[in-house]
Amino acid sequence: MSSHRLDVLAIGNAIVDVIAEADDAFLERLGVEKGSMRLIDAGEAESLYARMGSGRETSGGSAANTVAGLCALGCKAGFIGQLGDDQLGAIFTHDIRSLGVEFDTPPRPDAATARCLILVTPDAQRTMNTFLGAAQMLEPAAIDSARIAEAAILYLEGYLWDPETPRAAMYAAIDAARAAGTKVAFTLSDSFVIARHRADFIALIDAGKIDILFANEAEIMMLASEAQFDAAVDAVAAKVPLLVVTRSEQGAVARAGAERASVPAEPIERLVDTTGAGDLFAAGFLAGHVRGLGLERSLELGAIAAAEVIQHYGARPEQDLKALAGALFD
Repeated sequence: MSSHRLDVLAIGNAIVDVIAEADDAFLERLGVEKGSMRLIDAGEAESLYARMGSGRETSGGSAANTVAGLCALGCKAGFIGQLGDDQLGAIFTHDIRSLGVEFDTPPRPDAATARCLILVTPDAQRTMNTFLGAAQMLEPAAIDSARIAEAAILYLEGYLWDPETPRAAMYAAIDAARAAGTKVAFTLSDSFVIARHRADFIALIDAGKIDILFANEAEIMMLASEAQFDAAVDAVAAKVPLLVVTRSEQGAVARAGAERASVPAEPIERLVDTTGAGDLFAAGFLAGHVRGLGLERSLELGAIAAAEVIQHYGARPEQDLKALAGALFD
């Protein structure tokens, strides 16, 4: 474990997930692509919520899911994200603190807490409909440089890059991390984010401001503008100290300079819901990384955490991840 007060401090969307089952016909009536993530406004959020089946409400958001997984793996983690001063905000705050995550961003009285309405089809694909609300109002003033300096790793969520105000906050956080010697980890989050902000991400990478980059197969190919996976990995790995790429059922790979590692996906009994798979993979990998376990063992830990979360609804682990990791922690 690191000698810092926090192993990881994450910045991301503070969102309450509402997860419900749906069939393909329902998605067709909505006119949305299965497996996609789209942004919706307050009116559509209310309308869709009324049409959904009964669901489960849990605190969520990509980076928040990752720090929840980190705490489940025995790490010290904190989170910065903007909530509204409302019932959903209170649910989020209670949930994330109960998991051991340090969270103290004051809520805003002038905005509603973000929510992600997740429709899960029988093939376990999740279609996410996100109203960002207060989450897109995270301001640079919410970034505490002293707190960033207390963390070994600053972990940033690509989804939060889209709105201008939190993007400015994340730039400020990166500058604070570079000044303090805190490593900067960044997750690309989704292909639509790269489509809108690829130039920004390339500029950050070229400037040496990203130490650890997380992506999935489609994202790394889009970022590199390469049609072949291996070529995309080669191109990006040459520019970042550590690259981690997930490939769903094909496992994951990591590159750190000349060092390479890959692992297969963990076997599962039943695929239920892929929500949070990448988030928990990042949690497992980072938990291994801060323990100095090396690329392969860190990838294995990520695969274990991801396998656990896709076998039940919701993006937070339900089993004891440390017990599942077993000998990896010895």
